Amino acid sequence: MKFFNSSANFESVLKKYFSFKNETLSLEPFAEFLESIKKTDFTDVLNFFRNNPNFAENFKHYIHNIFAGRPFNLSLTEANILSENAFFPELKKRILNKILPPVENEKTVWFMVDNISLRPKADLKYLHNLPENEINELLKIFGAADFITKSKVKKEMIFAMNILSWRATGMAMEVEVVRMAPQYRNFDNPFLALQNELEDLAAELEKNPDLQLHSKDSRYKQIKIYTEQCLEFVNIAFKNSSKYGISGKINQSLLKIRQQMQRVYDIVNLLVIDTEDDILIKSKQLIFNILSYKSHKNNISELINDSTRLLSHLITNHTAETGAHYITSTRKEYMKMFYKASGGGIIVGALCVLKMLYGYIPGSDFSHAFLYSMNYAMGFVMIYLMGFTLATKQPAMTAATMTKVLSEEGNTKNDRTEFAHLVSKLFRSQFIAFVGNVLLSFPIALAIIYGLDVFFSQNLAVDRSDKLLKDLDPFHSKAILHASIAGFYLFISGIISGNIGNNSVFFQIPERIAKNLSIRRLFGAKFAKGLSKYYAKNWPGIVSNFWFGVFLGATAPVGLFFGLDLDIRHITFAAGNFAIGLYGKDFSVDSYTFWISFITVFLIGFFNFLVSFSLSMFLAFRSRKLNFGQVSEIYKEIFSYFFKNPLKFFLPISSGLDKRADDMMNNSMSTKSEDH
Repeated sequence: MKFFNSSANFESVLKKYFSFKNETLSLEPFAEFLESIKKTDFTDVLNFFRNNPNFAENFKHYIHNIFAGRPFNLSLTEANILSENAFFPELKKRILNKILPPVENEKTVWFMVDNISLRPKADLKYLHNLPENEINELLKIFGAADFITKSKVKKEMIFAMNILSWRATGMAMEVEVVRMAPQYRNFDNPFLALQNELEDLAAELEKNPDLQLHSKDSRYKQIKIYTEQCLEFVNIAFKNSSKYGISGKINQSLLKIRQQMQRVYDIVNLLVIDTEDDILIKSKQLIFNILSYKSHKNNISELINDSTRLLSHLITNHTAETGAHYITSTRKEYMKMFYKASGGGIIVGALCVLKMLYGYIPGSDFSHAFLYSMNYAMGFVMIYLMGFTLATKQPAMTAATMTKVLSEEGNTKNDRTEFAHLVSKLFRSQFIAFVGNVLLSFPIALAIIYGLDVFFSQNLAVDRSDKLLKDLDPFHSKAILHASIAGFYLFISGIISGNIGNNSVFFQIPERIAKNLSIRRLFGAKFAKGLSKYYAKNWPGIVSNFWFGVFLGATAPVGLFFGLDLDIRHITFAAGNFAIGLYGKDFSVDSYTFWISFITVFLIGFFNFLVSFSLSMFLAFRSRKLNFGQVSEIYKEIFSYFFKNPLKFFLPISSGLDKRADDMMNNSMSTKSEDH
């Protein structure tokens, strides 16, 4: 359609096209009229039609002409409903439709809406803002105030419900989808019952075109009940996702079924007419629904939000289970965390020296990326399997735990105070883990480099010392940026852990291992069962630690390849590198270099924690649809609690709130199978 004169007023448009009985089927007059009325008081438009009945009659004749023979069922069955059963094909399709709108059948209302409105969302908002009585009068002028009672309209709506029901039934019958709601295996399937009811309604309308549903009609009640049961089927399937896991395809299928059933529910409610007033109300509602569906048909943000919310919930749910182990309650647990972090610091101290030695090996950037990655990856996996801890691995896990508790507890003053106490326990756990890592990585790296010096009679750190110390100066390097990159990788490793945990549950990998005939015959049933338990417990952690190492090791060489100053800074490695740098300088550094490096080590740790914890909290908040207004109240309580009890955030001081805070966490962890 060609561009029209947007500056024309509505009177000139009406006089141009409707001073006579216009038989055109072009959409341009309607588009120009809609564009022109937005620039004037709508009351003036209605007054013009009241004072010029000929124009009103000609306009009504034109409206009926352009809508005649144009079915609207596509606007009910397709618009704002997922068309693909997988996320990425749907995303690709919507992006393409945004850039190059598809070619539609010109004989449909779908095509009309697309070509009449240049800005469907803005136009819908404009219509919503008009006074209700004025909209009602406009519909009467158009002759559309009672069209919901027309036999052809009812036939299209029932046909649309049948299409939606057929499609939903086909998806709901898929084996993997039925597996998500085993409760329905021994009962009559509501999708089939709904389908039968809709087909009977369509057949009855064929016999009696004047058929009209009302709220006490048994047919309406049955359709409504079956639709609600279908929606409950979807809710149960989503609820069981914590128990059975879920794939992206099933997540998308369930979202699509829910959209289709909700649409059926909306349509059948529009068919119910109890009073004369309902005719106008339902006619108007159908028009607004069609416009609303169409205005959201290619919405990318809604697709991403809906498609990823459940998966992010499951990921954070699995990481929350792990995160519970990183929050210490008693003095014994506090010291145990210190010892575990010290063990991690010992291994990292050795990794720092190994990385330095790998840097001396001649080779390409790729070979160095491989060596650094394997150095980090094997070290992190070793830390994990030996039961030690790397302090900054905790935020991604504990953020999910804290949000899980938040979403399942109330928001009273007492709950907020108890939660603030739980935060203090989390903070001191992080603090002692930092201390354990740093206190051991520094002397271990120093001891190893000293041992190599004694053994080889050569200070191997000399050539690297300048760079290592410069990297710990935030004013002469990008230490803060690189620490933030490491924090992002920590967040990603938490995502990987949760995703692997979800996939393990969904594909029943532990059960497959325990019941695998080949493993049982070769090694015995006891070994297969033990391997199954080991896999379920450790595999997500092994994979996430491995990839975290790969990310850290490959960043600098990959950045170098692309000509970018990319690298990572991690508090534990920064402490080890500080030791190596000092040894390379034979401890002869000025006070500025020493103190700026010392402070930067902890500054790096702060940004490691801040970025990973913030991103993880954002994901967890989003997955559980928490109200950020309520969360701000909780933050205020946390700060208030800190100023009243600062030592509790660093030392394991006992409190009367300990038991209640522990109960909050334990109760939330025990509801995993009930999460939705």
